[in-house]
Amino acid sequence: MTQHRLRRRGSARQVIRKRAVVAAAVVGTVALGTGVAVWASADGGGAAVSGARQPSPGRAAGTAAGPGQPATASASPRPSPSRSYPLSQAPRTIPAVRSHTPARGPGWKPRHGERVVVSDPALADEGRLMAGELGLAYAGEKSDVRAGDVRLALGGGGGNRESYTLTVRGGRVDISGPGEAGVFYGTRTLKQEVHGGGTAPEGVVRDQPAKPVRGFMLDIARKPYSEAWIEDRIRELGDLKYNELGLHFSDDQAFRIESSSHPEIVSPVHLTKAQVRRIVALADSRHITVVPEIDSPGHLGAVLAAHPDLQLRNVNGVATRGAIDISKDASARLVDDLLNEYAGLFTGGQWHLGGDEYQALTVRDPQASYPQLAAAARQRYGAGGTVADLATGWLDDRAATVRAHHRTMRAWNDGFFRGTSVQPAGDLQVAYWTGKEIGARPPAEYLSAGRKVLNYNDEYLYYVLGQPQTFVYPTGQRIYEQWNPRVLRGTTAVPARYDGQILGGSFAVWSDRPNAQTEAQVAAGIRMPLRATAQKLWDARTPALSWAGFRSLANRLG
Repeated sequence: MTQHRLRRRGSARQVIRKRAVVAAAVVGTVALGTGVAVWASADGGGAAVSGARQPSPGRAAGTAAGPGQPATASASPRPSPSRSYPLSQAPRTIPAVRSHTPARGPGWKPRHGERVVVSDPALADEGRLMAGELGLAYAGEKSDVRAGDVRLALGGGGGNRESYTLTVRGGRVDISGPGEAGVFYGTRTLKQEVHGGGTAPEGVVRDQPAKPVRGFMLDIARKPYSEAWIEDRIRELGDLKYNELGLHFSDDQAFRIESSSHPEIVSPVHLTKAQVRRIVALADSRHITVVPEIDSPGHLGAVLAAHPDLQLRNVNGVATRGAIDISKDASARLVDDLLNEYAGLFTGGQWHLGGDEYQALTVRDPQASYPQLAAAARQRYGAGGTVADLATGWLDDRAATVRAHHRTMRAWNDGFFRGTSVQPAGDLQVAYWTGKEIGARPPAEYLSAGRKVLNYNDEYLYYVLGQPQTFVYPTGQRIYEQWNPRVLRGTTAVPARYDGQILGGSFAVWSDRPNAQTEAQVAAGIRMPLRATAQKLWDARTPALSWAGFRSLANRLG
Protein backbone atom coordinates (compact mmCIF):
# COMPACT_ATOMS: atom_id res chain seq x y z
CA MET A 1 0.00 0.00 0.00
CA THR A 2 2.36 2.97 0.56
CA GLN A 3 4.89 4.17 -1.95
CA HIS A 4 7.62 2.99 0.42
CA ARG A 5 6.61 -0.64 0.43
CA LEU A 6 8.33 -3.24 -1.72
CA ARG A 7 4.86 -4.01 -3.37
CA ARG A 8 1.39 -3.97 -1.95
CA ARG A 9 0.05 -5.81 -1.76
CA GLY A 10 -35.74 -20.60 0.26
CA SER A 11 -37.08 -21.96 0.24
CA ALA A 12 -39.47 -22.40 -2.66
CA ARG A 13 -41.22 -24.92 -4.79
CA GLN A 14 -38.70 -27.22 -6.43
CA VAL A 15 -38.54 -27.17 -10.17
CA ILE A 16 -39.52 -30.50 -11.73
CA ARG A 17 -36.45 -32.29 -12.91
CA LYS A 18 -36.39 -33.27 -16.52
CA ARG A 19 -34.39 -35.57 -18.78
CA ALA A 20 -33.35 -34.61 -22.23
CA VAL A 21 -34.69 -37.05 -24.81
CA VAL A 22 -32.12 -37.55 -27.51
CA ALA A 23 -32.85 -38.93 -30.96
CA ALA A 24 -30.55 -41.76 -32.06
CA ALA A 25 -27.82 -40.93 -29.52
CA VAL A 26 -26.80 -41.75 -26.00
CA VAL A 27 -25.79 -38.45 -24.44
CA GLY A 28 -23.04 -38.03 -21.87
CA THR A 29 -21.91 -35.01 -20.03
CA VAL A 30 -19.76 -32.75 -22.18
CA ALA A 31 -16.89 -31.10 -20.37
CA LEU A 32 -16.10 -27.42 -20.78
CA GLY A 33 -14.40 -26.05 -23.77
CA THR A 34 -15.59 -28.24 -26.60
CA GLY A 35 -15.61 -26.71 -30.07
CA VAL A 36 -17.66 -23.68 -30.88
CA ALA A 37 -21.29 -24.69 -30.96
CA VAL A 38 -23.15 -24.95 -34.25
CA TRP A 39 -26.51 -23.94 -32.86
CA ALA A 40 -29.59 -24.27 -34.99
CA SER A 41 -31.36 -20.96 -35.38
CA ALA A 42 -34.72 -20.57 -33.74
CA ASP A 43 -36.40 -19.75 -37.04
CA GLY A 44 -36.59 -23.42 -37.83
CA GLY A 45 -33.30 -23.75 -39.65
CA GLY A 46 -31.18 -26.74 -38.78
CA ALA A 47 -28.26 -28.62 -40.17
CA ALA A 48 -29.44 -31.17 -42.70
CA VAL A 49 -28.48 -34.65 -41.52
CA SER A 50 -28.41 -37.34 -44.17
CA GLY A 51 -30.29 -40.38 -42.99
CA ALA A 52 -31.24 -38.80 -39.64
CA ARG A 53 -34.35 -39.93 -37.84
CA GLN A 54 -37.15 -37.49 -38.50
CA PRO A 55 -38.73 -35.59 -35.63
CA SER A 56 -42.18 -36.67 -34.51
CA PRO A 57 -44.98 -34.53 -35.87
CA GLY A 58 -45.59 -31.54 -33.68
CA ARG A 59 -42.31 -31.74 -31.74
CA ALA A 60 -38.77 -30.64 -32.40
CA ALA A 61 -36.30 -33.46 -32.53
CA GLY A 62 -34.76 -34.29 -29.20
CA THR A 63 -37.42 -32.57 -27.02
CA ALA A 64 -40.06 -34.12 -24.87
CA ALA A 65 -42.10 -33.40 -21.79
CA GLY A 66 -40.40 -34.40 -18.55
CA PRO A 67 -41.99 -36.62 -15.92
CA GLY A 68 -45.21 -35.05 -14.74
CA GLN A 69 -44.81 -32.13 -17.14
CA PRO A 70 -47.44 -31.41 -19.79
CA ALA A 71 -46.21 -31.31 -23.33
CA THR A 72 -46.06 -27.73 -24.57
CA ALA A 73 -45.54 -26.09 -27.89
CA SER A 74 -42.02 -25.04 -28.70
CA ALA A 75 -41.22 -21.34 -28.72
CA SER A 76 -39.35 -21.91 -31.96
CA PRO A 77 -41.03 -22.98 -35.19
CA ARG A 78 -40.76 -26.70 -35.70
CA PRO A 79 -38.23 -28.04 -38.15
CA SER A 80 -39.32 -29.19 -41.53
CA PRO A 81 -39.78 -32.97 -41.84
CA SER A 82 -36.63 -33.22 -43.94
CA ARG A 83 -34.37 -31.65 -41.32
CA SER A 84 -33.07 -32.56 -37.90
CA TYR A 85 -30.89 -30.84 -35.30
CA PRO A 86 -27.28 -31.64 -34.52
CA LEU A 87 -26.32 -32.55 -31.00
CA SER A 88 -25.79 -29.29 -29.15
CA GLN A 89 -22.39 -28.08 -28.02
CA ALA A 90 -21.46 -26.65 -24.63
CA PRO A 91 -22.10 -22.92 -24.33
CA ARG A 92 -19.12 -20.56 -24.40
CA THR A 93 -19.10 -18.27 -21.39
CA ILE A 94 -16.66 -16.57 -19.00
CA PRO A 95 -16.18 -18.25 -16.65
CA ALA A 96 -16.81 -21.45 -18.55
CA VAL A 97 -19.60 -23.71 -17.32
CA ARG A 98 -18.37 -26.83 -15.58
CA SER A 99 -20.65 -29.31 -17.35
CA HIS A 100 -23.21 -29.45 -20.13
CA THR A 101 -25.41 -32.36 -21.14
CA PRO A 102 -26.14 -31.91 -24.85
CA ALA A 103 -29.43 -32.55 -26.60
CA ARG A 104 -30.97 -32.16 -30.04
CA GLY A 105 -33.19 -29.19 -30.54
CA PRO A 106 -33.39 -25.60 -31.74
CA GLY A 107 -32.20 -24.03 -28.52
CA TRP A 108 -33.75 -20.78 -27.33
CA LYS A 109 -33.48 -17.16 -28.31
CA PRO A 110 -35.38 -14.21 -26.88
CA ARG A 111 -38.37 -12.92 -28.78
CA HIS A 112 -40.38 -9.78 -28.16
CA GLY A 113 -43.31 -10.38 -25.84
CA GLU A 114 -41.96 -13.54 -24.24
CA ARG A 115 -41.79 -13.67 -20.46
CA VAL A 116 -39.50 -14.04 -17.50
CA VAL A 117 -41.41 -15.65 -14.63
CA VAL A 118 -40.31 -16.59 -11.12
CA SER A 119 -41.36 -19.21 -8.63
CA ASP A 120 -40.65 -17.08 -5.58
CA PRO A 121 -40.83 -13.34 -4.84
CA ALA A 122 -37.24 -13.52 -3.58
CA LEU A 123 -36.19 -13.83 -7.25
CA ALA A 124 -37.96 -10.67 -8.39
CA ASP A 125 -34.72 -8.67 -8.74
CA GLU A 126 -33.09 -11.40 -10.79
CA GLY A 127 -36.20 -11.72 -12.95
CA ARG A 128 -36.52 -8.02 -13.66
CA LEU A 129 -32.83 -7.72 -14.48
CA MET A 130 -32.93 -10.67 -16.87
CA ALA A 131 -36.07 -9.37 -18.58
CA GLY A 132 -34.54 -5.95 -19.13
CA GLU A 133 -31.28 -7.35 -20.47
CA LEU A 134 -32.95 -9.67 -22.99
CA GLY A 135 -35.87 -7.44 -23.99
CA LEU A 136 -38.50 -9.69 -22.41
CA ALA A 137 -41.55 -8.97 -20.26
CA TYR A 138 -41.25 -9.55 -16.53
CA ALA A 139 -44.42 -11.38 -15.49
CA GLY A 140 -43.65 -12.02 -11.81
CA GLU A 141 -44.86 -15.18 -10.07
CA LYS A 142 -46.69 -17.47 -12.46
CA SER A 143 -47.58 -21.14 -12.28
CA ASP A 144 -48.60 -21.59 -15.91
CA VAL A 145 -46.11 -22.79 -18.49
CA ARG A 146 -45.77 -21.02 -21.81
CA ALA A 147 -43.57 -21.55 -24.80
CA GLY A 148 -40.74 -19.05 -24.82
CA ASP A 149 -40.66 -18.54 -21.05
CA VAL A 150 -37.56 -18.05 -18.98
CA ARG A 151 -38.49 -19.48 -15.58
CA LEU A 152 -36.41 -18.84 -12.45
CA ALA A 153 -36.96 -21.10 -9.47
CA LEU A 154 -35.53 -21.85 -6.05
CA GLY A 155 -35.00 -25.48 -5.15
CA GLY A 156 -33.08 -28.54 -6.10
CA GLY A 157 -29.35 -28.94 -6.21
CA GLY A 158 -27.12 -29.66 -3.26
CA GLY A 159 -25.71 -27.61 -0.45
CA ASN A 160 -23.80 -25.08 -2.57
CA ARG A 161 -26.06 -22.05 -2.75
CA GLU A 162 -24.06 -20.66 -5.66
CA SER A 163 -24.80 -23.70 -7.83
CA TYR A 164 -27.46 -23.75 -10.51
CA THR A 165 -29.02 -25.83 -13.26
CA LEU A 166 -29.96 -24.25 -16.57
CA THR A 167 -32.19 -26.31 -18.85
CA VAL A 168 -33.04 -25.38 -22.43
CA ARG A 169 -35.78 -27.66 -23.70
CA GLY A 170 -39.20 -27.50 -25.27
CA GLY A 171 -38.71 -23.92 -26.37
CA ARG A 172 -38.19 -22.74 -22.79
CA VAL A 173 -35.41 -21.97 -20.34
CA ASP A 174 -35.55 -23.12 -16.74
CA ILE A 175 -32.94 -21.85 -14.26
CA SER A 176 -33.03 -23.28 -10.77
CA GLY A 177 -30.77 -23.42 -7.76
CA PRO A 178 -30.83 -23.87 -4.00
CA GLY A 179 -30.06 -20.18 -3.42
CA GLU A 180 -30.76 -16.84 -5.04
CA ALA A 181 -27.08 -16.36 -5.89
CA GLY A 182 -26.98 -19.56 -7.92
CA VAL A 183 -30.08 -18.59 -9.87
CA PHE A 184 -28.49 -15.20 -10.55
CA TYR A 185 -25.37 -16.91 -11.91
CA GLY A 186 -27.59 -18.98 -14.14
CA THR A 187 -29.02 -15.78 -15.59
CA ARG A 188 -25.47 -14.56 -16.25
CA THR A 189 -24.78 -17.72 -18.20
CA LEU A 190 -27.96 -17.26 -20.25
CA LYS A 191 -27.12 -13.62 -20.92
CA GLN A 192 -23.68 -14.55 -22.22
CA GLU A 193 -25.05 -17.43 -24.32
CA VAL A 194 -27.47 -15.09 -26.05
CA HIS A 195 -25.08 -12.18 -26.43
CA GLY A 196 -22.26 -14.36 -27.65
CA GLY A 197 -24.11 -16.71 -30.00
CA GLY A 198 -27.64 -15.43 -30.39
CA THR A 199 -29.12 -18.68 -29.14
CA ALA A 200 -28.84 -20.66 -25.92
CA PRO A 201 -28.03 -24.26 -26.91
CA GLU A 202 -30.39 -27.11 -26.16
CA GLY A 203 -29.42 -29.20 -23.15
CA VAL A 204 -28.65 -28.93 -19.45
CA VAL A 205 -25.91 -26.89 -17.76
CA ARG A 206 -24.93 -27.86 -14.22
CA ASP A 207 -22.52 -25.39 -12.72
CA GLN A 208 -20.98 -24.22 -9.48
CA PRO A 209 -17.81 -22.38 -8.42
CA ALA A 210 -14.67 -24.07 -7.20
CA LYS A 211 -14.00 -21.30 -4.67
CA PRO A 212 -16.48 -19.45 -2.42
CA VAL A 213 -14.56 -16.14 -2.49
CA ARG A 214 -14.07 -14.47 -5.87
CA GLY A 215 -13.05 -10.90 -5.32
CA PHE A 216 -11.89 -7.61 -6.77
CA MET A 217 -10.25 -5.04 -4.46
CA LEU A 218 -10.00 -1.33 -5.23
CA ASP A 219 -7.80 1.25 -3.52
CA ILE A 220 -9.91 4.41 -3.49
CA ALA A 221 -7.80 6.03 -0.76
CA ARG A 222 -4.93 7.21 -2.94
CA LYS A 223 -6.99 7.67 -6.10
CA PRO A 224 -10.63 8.72 -5.87
CA TYR A 225 -12.85 6.77 -8.25
CA SER A 226 -16.27 8.09 -9.19
CA GLU A 227 -19.45 6.42 -8.05
CA ALA A 228 -20.36 5.74 -11.68
CA TRP A 229 -17.03 4.04 -12.38
CA ILE A 230 -17.36 1.80 -9.33
CA GLU A 231 -20.92 0.91 -10.30
CA ASP A 232 -19.78 0.00 -13.82
CA ARG A 233 -17.22 -2.35 -12.27
CA ILE A 234 -19.94 -3.93 -10.11
CA ARG A 235 -22.00 -4.72 -13.20
CA GLU A 236 -18.93 -6.17 -14.89
CA LEU A 237 -18.06 -8.22 -11.81
CA GLY A 238 -21.59 -9.55 -11.53
CA ASP A 239 -21.60 -10.79 -15.12
CA LEU A 240 -18.29 -12.57 -14.41
CA LYS A 241 -19.74 -14.22 -11.27
CA TYR A 242 -17.51 -12.40 -8.78
CA ASN A 243 -18.99 -12.13 -5.31
CA GLU A 244 -16.78 -9.60 -3.48
CA LEU A 245 -15.76 -5.97 -3.96
CA GLY A 246 -13.12 -4.78 -1.51
CA LEU A 247 -12.86 -1.04 -0.81
CA HIS A 248 -9.61 0.19 0.73
CA PHE A 249 -10.72 3.72 1.61
CA SER A 250 -8.29 4.83 4.33
CA ASP A 251 -4.54 5.26 3.94
CA ASP A 252 -1.77 7.78 4.46
CA GLN A 253 -2.87 9.90 1.51
CA ALA A 254 -6.61 10.24 2.13
CA PHE A 255 -9.74 9.06 3.91
CA ARG A 256 -12.42 8.79 1.24
CA ILE A 257 -15.82 8.18 2.86
CA GLU A 258 -17.97 10.64 4.78
CA SER A 259 -17.80 10.19 8.56
CA SER A 260 -20.22 11.40 11.24
CA SER A 261 -18.13 10.24 14.19
CA HIS A 262 -14.94 11.92 12.99
CA PRO A 263 -15.69 14.36 10.15
CA GLU A 264 -12.30 16.00 10.70
CA ILE A 265 -10.47 13.08 9.08
CA VAL A 266 -12.40 13.04 5.78
CA SER A 267 -10.59 14.21 2.64
CA PRO A 268 -12.18 16.94 0.48
CA VAL A 269 -12.75 14.51 -2.39
CA HIS A 270 -14.73 11.62 -0.97
CA LEU A 271 -17.82 9.47 -1.35
CA THR A 272 -20.86 10.47 0.64
CA LYS A 273 -22.67 7.86 2.67
CA ALA A 274 -25.61 8.14 0.27
CA GLN A 275 -23.28 7.24 -2.59
CA VAL A 276 -21.87 4.30 -0.65
CA ARG A 277 -25.36 3.05 0.12
CA ARG A 278 -26.16 3.07 -3.59
CA ILE A 279 -22.94 1.21 -4.33
CA VAL A 280 -23.72 -1.37 -1.64
CA ALA A 281 -27.30 -1.76 -2.89
CA LEU A 282 -26.19 -2.31 -6.48
CA ALA A 283 -23.57 -4.81 -5.35
CA ASP A 284 -26.14 -6.63 -3.24
CA SER A 285 -28.45 -6.91 -6.24
CA ARG A 286 -25.58 -8.69 -8.03
CA HIS A 287 -24.85 -10.90 -5.00
CA ILE A 288 -21.58 -9.08 -4.39
CA THR A 289 -20.48 -8.34 -0.84
CA VAL A 290 -18.69 -5.03 -0.35
CA VAL A 291 -15.75 -5.63 2.00
CA PRO A 292 -14.51 -2.44 3.72
CA GLU A 293 -10.94 -2.00 4.89
CA ILE A 294 -9.81 0.54 7.48
CA ASP A 295 -6.16 -0.44 7.76
CA SER A 296 -4.53 -0.17 11.18
CA PRO A 297 -2.26 0.28 13.09
CA GLY A 298 -0.29 1.37 10.00
CA HIS A 299 -1.52 3.29 6.95
CA LEU A 300 -3.45 5.79 9.09
CA GLY A 301 -1.71 8.92 7.87
CA ALA A 302 -4.86 10.74 6.79
CA VAL A 303 -6.53 10.04 10.14
CA LEU A 304 -3.42 11.10 12.05
CA ALA A 305 -3.17 14.37 10.16
CA ALA A 306 -6.23 15.44 12.18
CA HIS A 307 -4.96 13.76 15.36
CA PRO A 308 -1.22 14.49 15.54
CA ASP A 309 -1.17 13.70 19.27
CA LEU A 310 -1.76 10.04 18.38
CA GLN A 311 1.09 9.84 15.84
CA LEU A 312 3.71 7.26 16.75
CA ARG A 313 7.12 8.82 17.47
CA ASN A 314 10.41 7.08 18.03
CA VAL A 315 12.82 7.53 20.92
CA ASN A 316 14.16 10.70 19.26
CA GLY A 317 10.70 12.22 18.84
CA VAL A 318 10.63 11.64 15.08
CA ALA A 319 7.16 10.85 13.67
CA THR A 320 6.73 7.44 12.06
CA ARG A 321 4.83 7.70 8.79
CA GLY A 322 1.28 6.37 8.90
CA ALA A 323 1.67 4.66 12.29
CA ILE A 324 -0.63 5.25 15.25
CA ASP A 325 0.72 5.00 18.80
CA ILE A 326 -0.88 1.78 20.03
CA SER A 327 0.27 2.43 23.59
CA LYS A 328 -2.39 5.15 23.93
CA ASP A 329 -5.97 4.32 24.86
CA ALA A 330 -7.20 7.22 22.74
CA SER A 331 -5.78 5.52 19.64
CA ALA A 332 -7.97 2.47 20.20
CA ARG A 333 -11.04 4.62 20.87
CA LEU A 334 -10.56 6.54 17.63
CA VAL A 335 -10.21 3.47 15.42
CA ASP A 336 -13.06 1.65 17.20
CA ASP A 337 -15.30 4.68 16.61
CA LEU A 338 -14.70 4.28 12.89
CA LEU A 339 -15.14 0.50 12.88
CA ASN A 340 -18.45 0.80 14.71
CA GLU A 341 -19.66 3.62 12.47
CA TYR A 342 -18.95 1.89 9.18
CA ALA A 343 -20.35 -1.42 10.32
CA GLY A 344 -23.73 0.26 9.90
CA LEU A 345 -22.90 1.38 6.38
CA PHE A 346 -21.32 -1.79 5.00
CA THR A 347 -23.90 -4.43 5.80
CA GLY A 348 -22.19 -7.49 4.32
CA GLY A 349 -20.71 -10.25 6.42
CA GLN A 350 -17.01 -9.63 5.64
CA TRP A 351 -14.47 -7.14 6.99
CA HIS A 352 -10.81 -6.40 6.32
CA LEU A 353 -8.78 -5.20 9.33
CA GLY A 354 -5.53 -4.49 7.46
CA GLY A 355 -2.77 -5.02 10.02
CA ASP A 356 0.18 -4.77 7.63
CA GLU A 357 3.37 -2.72 7.55
CA TYR A 358 3.34 -1.25 11.03
CA GLN A 359 6.59 0.66 10.80
CA ALA A 360 7.51 0.16 14.45
CA LEU A 361 8.22 -3.47 13.59
CA THR A 362 10.43 -2.80 10.58
CA VAL A 363 13.36 -1.41 12.60
CA ARG A 364 16.23 -3.50 13.98
CA ASP A 365 15.25 -3.14 17.65
CA PRO A 366 11.62 -2.09 18.15
CA GLN A 367 11.93 -2.15 21.93
CA ALA A 368 14.80 0.34 21.91
CA SER A 369 13.39 2.54 19.14
CA TYR A 370 9.92 2.77 20.64
CA PRO A 371 10.29 2.53 24.43
CA GLN A 372 6.69 3.62 25.05
CA LEU A 373 5.44 0.62 23.07
CA ALA A 374 7.81 -1.72 24.90
CA ALA A 375 6.64 -0.39 28.26
CA ALA A 376 2.96 -0.84 27.30
CA ALA A 377 3.69 -4.40 26.16
CA ARG A 378 5.35 -5.30 29.48
CA GLN A 379 2.51 -3.73 31.43
CA ARG A 380 -0.11 -5.72 29.53
CA TYR A 381 1.69 -9.01 28.94
CA GLY A 382 4.32 -9.22 31.63
CA ALA A 383 8.08 -8.86 31.67
CA GLY A 384 8.50 -10.76 28.40
CA GLY A 385 6.00 -8.67 26.46
CA THR A 386 7.28 -7.27 23.14
CA VAL A 387 6.21 -4.67 20.62
CA ALA A 388 5.08 -7.52 18.34
CA ASP A 389 2.88 -8.80 21.19
CA LEU A 390 1.36 -5.35 21.57
CA ALA A 391 0.67 -5.11 17.82
CA THR A 392 -0.94 -8.56 17.85
CA GLY A 393 -3.06 -7.53 20.81
CA TRP A 394 -4.12 -4.41 18.91
CA LEU A 395 -5.28 -6.52 15.97
CA ASP A 396 -7.16 -8.88 18.31
CA ASP A 397 -8.88 -5.95 20.02
CA ARG A 398 -10.02 -4.51 16.68
CA ALA A 399 -11.23 -7.98 15.71
CA ALA A 400 -13.33 -8.06 18.87
CA THR A 401 -14.90 -4.73 17.92
CA VAL A 402 -15.85 -5.99 14.46
CA ARG A 403 -16.85 -9.43 15.71
CA ALA A 404 -19.55 -7.79 17.81
CA HIS A 405 -21.16 -6.80 14.50
CA HIS A 406 -21.21 -10.44 13.39
CA ARG A 407 -18.60 -10.08 10.68
CA THR A 408 -16.02 -12.53 9.40
CA MET A 409 -12.61 -10.86 9.48
CA ARG A 410 -9.38 -11.01 7.53
CA ALA A 411 -5.98 -9.34 7.87
CA TRP A 412 -2.88 -9.09 5.69
CA ASN A 413 -0.38 -11.88 6.20
CA ASP A 414 2.36 -9.52 7.41
CA GLY A 415 0.12 -8.54 10.32
CA PHE A 416 0.63 -12.04 11.74
CA PHE A 417 3.93 -12.20 13.60
CA ARG A 418 6.11 -15.20 14.29
CA GLY A 419 7.31 -16.00 17.82
CA THR A 420 4.87 -13.85 19.78
CA SER A 421 3.42 -14.86 23.13
CA VAL A 422 0.11 -13.33 22.00
CA GLN A 423 -1.59 -15.19 19.16
CA PRO A 424 -3.84 -13.63 16.52
CA ALA A 425 -7.52 -14.45 16.99
CA GLY A 426 -8.34 -17.92 15.71
CA ASP A 427 -11.14 -16.68 13.46
CA LEU A 428 -8.92 -14.24 11.55
CA GLN A 429 -8.48 -15.25 7.93
CA VAL A 430 -5.14 -14.62 6.26
CA ALA A 431 -5.14 -12.32 3.23
CA TYR A 432 -1.84 -13.50 1.75
CA TRP A 433 -0.31 -10.96 -0.60
CA THR A 434 3.46 -11.15 -0.38
CA GLY A 435 6.50 -13.01 0.80
CA LYS A 436 8.83 -10.05 0.43
CA GLU A 437 8.33 -8.34 3.77
CA ILE A 438 10.83 -8.51 6.63
CA GLY A 439 10.22 -11.74 8.51
CA ALA A 440 7.62 -12.89 5.99
CA ARG A 441 6.19 -16.32 6.68
CA PRO A 442 5.47 -18.78 3.87
CA PRO A 443 1.84 -19.70 3.25
CA ALA A 444 2.34 -23.24 4.54
CA GLU A 445 2.90 -21.88 8.06
CA TYR A 446 -0.61 -20.48 8.15
CA LEU A 447 -2.16 -23.46 6.40
CA SER A 448 -0.46 -26.06 8.58
CA ALA A 449 -1.79 -24.19 11.62
CA GLY A 450 -5.31 -24.65 10.23
CA ARG A 451 -5.98 -21.08 9.16
CA LYS A 452 -8.15 -20.21 6.19
CA VAL A 453 -6.34 -18.21 3.54
CA LEU A 454 -7.34 -15.82 0.75
CA ASN A 455 -5.09 -15.43 -2.27
CA TYR A 456 -3.99 -11.87 -3.14
CA ASN A 457 -0.65 -12.99 -4.65
CA ASP A 458 1.17 -9.79 -5.64
CA GLU A 459 3.12 -11.69 -8.28
CA TYR A 460 -0.03 -12.14 -10.41
CA LEU A 461 -2.96 -10.27 -8.91
CA TYR A 462 -1.62 -6.79 -8.08
CA TYR A 463 -2.30 -3.99 -10.55
CA VAL A 464 -0.27 -1.12 -9.06
CA LEU A 465 -0.66 2.22 -10.81
CA GLY A 466 2.62 3.56 -12.14
CA GLN A 467 4.38 0.20 -11.67
CA PRO A 468 6.56 1.33 -8.73
CA GLN A 469 9.46 -0.70 -7.34
CA THR A 470 9.37 -4.16 -8.90
CA PHE A 471 5.73 -4.13 -9.99
CA VAL A 472 4.59 -4.62 -13.56
CA TYR A 473 1.00 -4.59 -14.71
CA PRO A 474 -0.33 -8.16 -14.61
CA THR A 475 -1.58 -9.72 -17.81
CA GLY A 476 -4.61 -11.88 -18.28
CA GLN A 477 -2.53 -14.39 -20.20
CA ARG A 478 -0.11 -14.93 -17.34
CA ILE A 479 -2.95 -15.43 -14.86
CA TYR A 480 -4.81 -17.71 -17.26
CA GLU A 481 -1.84 -19.89 -18.11
CA GLN A 482 0.20 -19.93 -14.88
CA TRP A 483 -1.86 -19.01 -11.82
CA ASN A 484 -4.39 -20.91 -9.74
CA PRO A 485 -5.68 -20.39 -6.19
CA ARG A 486 -2.96 -22.63 -4.69
CA VAL A 487 -0.24 -20.32 -6.05
CA LEU A 488 -0.24 -18.08 -2.98
CA ARG A 489 3.32 -16.77 -2.96
CA GLY A 490 5.54 -16.21 -5.95
CA THR A 491 4.98 -18.80 -8.67
CA THR A 492 4.91 -22.02 -6.62
CA ALA A 493 1.70 -23.76 -5.58
CA VAL A 494 1.22 -25.05 -2.05
CA PRO A 495 0.47 -28.79 -1.71
CA ALA A 496 -2.95 -29.93 -2.89
CA ARG A 497 -3.85 -31.09 0.63
CA TYR A 498 -4.34 -27.42 1.57
CA ASP A 499 -6.76 -26.62 -1.23
CA GLY A 500 -9.82 -26.74 1.02
CA GLN A 501 -8.37 -24.06 3.31
CA ILE A 502 -7.84 -21.64 0.44
CA LEU A 503 -11.19 -19.88 0.25
CA GLY A 504 -10.48 -18.11 -3.02
CA GLY A 505 -8.76 -14.92 -3.99
CA SER A 506 -8.93 -11.34 -5.12
CA PHE A 507 -7.53 -9.28 -7.97
CA ALA A 508 -6.40 -5.93 -6.56
CA VAL A 509 -5.92 -2.44 -7.97
CA TRP A 510 -3.57 -0.26 -5.91
CA SER A 511 -3.25 3.46 -6.59
CA ASP A 512 0.34 4.15 -5.55
CA ARG A 513 0.82 6.65 -8.37
CA PRO A 514 -2.74 7.86 -8.83
CA ASN A 515 -2.15 9.99 -11.91
CA ALA A 516 -0.40 7.22 -13.84
CA GLN A 517 -3.69 6.13 -15.39
CA THR A 518 -7.17 7.54 -15.86
CA GLU A 519 -10.26 5.66 -14.79
CA ALA A 520 -10.80 4.58 -18.40
CA GLN A 521 -7.24 3.30 -18.66
CA VAL A 522 -7.60 1.32 -15.44
CA ALA A 523 -10.84 -0.25 -16.70
CA ALA A 524 -9.17 -1.23 -19.96
CA GLY A 525 -6.01 -2.47 -18.25
CA ILE A 526 -7.81 -4.79 -15.85
CA ARG A 527 -10.36 -6.11 -18.34
CA MET A 528 -8.60 -9.32 -19.36
CA PRO A 529 -6.91 -9.93 -15.97
CA LEU A 530 -10.37 -9.79 -14.36
CA ARG A 531 -11.70 -12.35 -16.81
CA ALA A 532 -8.74 -14.67 -16.40
CA THR A 533 -9.00 -14.47 -12.60
CA ALA A 534 -12.74 -15.16 -12.76
CA GLN A 535 -12.10 -18.28 -14.82
CA LYS A 536 -9.49 -19.64 -12.39
CA LEU A 537 -11.57 -18.96 -9.28
CA TRP A 538 -14.65 -20.57 -10.79
CA ASP A 539 -12.71 -23.59 -12.07
CA ALA A 540 -9.06 -23.91 -11.03
CA ARG A 541 -8.34 -26.66 -13.56
CA THR A 542 -6.36 -25.99 -16.71
CA PRO A 543 -8.81 -24.33 -19.11
CA ALA A 544 -9.73 -26.13 -22.30
CA LEU A 545 -9.53 -22.98 -24.41
CA SER A 546 -6.17 -21.62 -25.43
CA TRP A 547 -5.40 -18.06 -24.39
CA ALA A 548 -6.05 -16.90 -27.94
CA GLY A 549 -9.41 -18.64 -27.87
CA PHE A 550 -10.26 -17.20 -24.47
CA ARG A 551 -9.37 -13.69 -25.59
CA SER A 552 -11.44 -14.08 -28.75
CA LEU A 553 -14.38 -15.27 -26.66
CA ALA A 554 -14.03 -12.29 -24.32
CA ASN A 555 -14.10 -9.93 -27.29
CA ARG A 556 -17.21 -11.61 -28.66
CA LEU A 557 -19.02 -11.46 -25.33
CA GLY A 558 -18.14 -7.80 -24.86
